Amino acid sequence: MAKEELLEFSGTVTEVLPDGNYRVTLDNEHEILAYMSGKMRKFRIRTGVGDRVVVEVSPYDLTRGRINFRQKEERAAGPAPARRPNFRR
Repeated sequence: MAKEELLEFSGTVTEVLPDGNYRVTLDNEHEILAYMSGKMRKFRIRTGVGDRVVVEVSPYDLTRGRINFRQKEERAAGPAPARRPNFRR
């Protein structure tokens, strides 16, 4: 197995830890500790509890992984929240 071959799993974020790590429950009911990939930190993609994510896991350590994609949620169609104007009175 080559070094670049990583295993990809889908899961749900169950806990946000204070040091930038996340506890993720995979679809096969395993829990792993994951951190955010560099590109997601660079573009400030926020991940919270309940978000669906794709995690890359090394075949050598199946308890830790890297979150490299957050799946977009389907939002209910409703009115957009009102925004305040950018000028002062």
